[in-house]
Amino acid sequence: MKIESYQEALQWIHSRLSLGIKPGLKRMEWLMEKLGHPERNVRVIHVGGTNGKGSTIAYLRQILQEAEYKVGTFTSPYFETFNERISINGEPISDDELVELTNIIKPLCDELDESELGGPTEFEVITAMSIYYFAFKNPVDIVLYEVGLGGRLDSTNVLYPILIIITNIGKDHTNLLGETYEEIAAEKAGIIKSSVSLITAVKQPEALKVFEEKAKEKRAPVYLADREFRIKDHRPQPDGECFSFESIFQSFDDLKISMKGRHQTENAALAVMGAIFLNKLFAFYIEEEHIRTGLEKAYWPGRFETVSASPLIVIDGAHNEEGITALTDELKTRYSDKKIKVIFAALHDKKLDGMVRRLDEIADEIIFTSFDFPRAAKAEELFRYSHADKKIVAGDWRQALTEAVEGMSGGDMLVITGSLYFIPLAKARLAEYFAS
Repeated sequence: MKIESYQEALQWIHSRLSLGIKPGLKRMEWLMEKLGHPERNVRVIHVGGTNGKGSTIAYLRQILQEAEYKVGTFTSPYFETFNERISINGEPISDDELVELTNIIKPLCDELDESELGGPTEFEVITAMSIYYFAFKNPVDIVLYEVGLGGRLDSTNVLYPILIIITNIGKDHTNLLGETYEEIAAEKAGIIKSSVSLITAVKQPEALKVFEEKAKEKRAPVYLADREFRIKDHRPQPDGECFSFESIFQSFDDLKISMKGRHQTENAALAVMGAIFLNKLFAFYIEEEHIRTGLEKAYWPGRFETVSASPLIVIDGAHNEEGITALTDELKTRYSDKKIKVIFAALHDKKLDGMVRRLDEIADEIIFTSFDFPRAAKAEELFRYSHADKKIVAGDWRQALTEAVEGMSGGDMLVITGSLYFIPLAKARLAEYFAS
């Protein structure tokens, strides 16, 4: 049966969520063959890692746009609209295009549902749609593809990129990827391809060893942060960060970014190295002005984002322990003079004890809450992990948010953090509140 409307298309796509996560490439390989091998018709940069993938893509996309390239992006999760996941130059795919893609993919999924391979998951469906779209429906100069989960068995790993970027390694999704840095690195390193260069900011020696060994096996050159390229003279600014960049190819003084946090300079450096690589090895016309302007213009929602200056409200999608550490470090650096109130909601499959422990260090008050999502942790569970003097369980996050804002005074700061699925809901609620 043909799908007629956007809402029908979304409903069908989301219905695939019931199949959960099914690691493996067999279904994707089957889909690619049936679709005429679109994966062979796209020029791709594959971006993996634990944290910073979205920001790194945002920096590199903006640099390429400044150089007047047509840039596709595939990212997850979305922040405001589902269509964001498949975008060109930051503009999401249209509703009509999504309906068209759904009608192309659905008959194939119906066929797979009845096969021994089993039906494709929601993520597999969207990945296949995006590859077909960028290859045949709206061709672009280059696509930046974000790995969904891990790498080795991720749906996006049917692609053969011209460059691979791996941001960092953290202990996230340990139930699927492994408990140690070595195990997690082995999964992330699964996207390394024969003779395709790798740019990475991985720091842990045990993880780096895994990457180096895999790259050697694949004869893939490795460009490592603090070795082939590095950040120098980092200086926090009121409206972002300033730093200098040095590499074996090219160096730049006083680069500026508008996203806040030391970790954002690392993401920006990966993007700069990627842009230089495209220029030197693939003849992309990228000049210094494109890099400088692109970095400064780049924006990724929900990353230490100030949504209100008065009262001071920051939202940050710190969805794992490494993300929370980066957030709390930044709060200590920038806002040590503020009385900090935190609203926190997270998914139950994260390292919640470590996340809460970090928040305890900087918060004068913590409000633990939950939201309507299958994997959301209960507020009471988060509360039990906390040793803060002033902590609250809030059953209704909307009411808790309103009361927190209305209770703020001049020296207060409200930080809303946790799951990337919660942050967009909170931002939308704040927009409603300030508009009323």
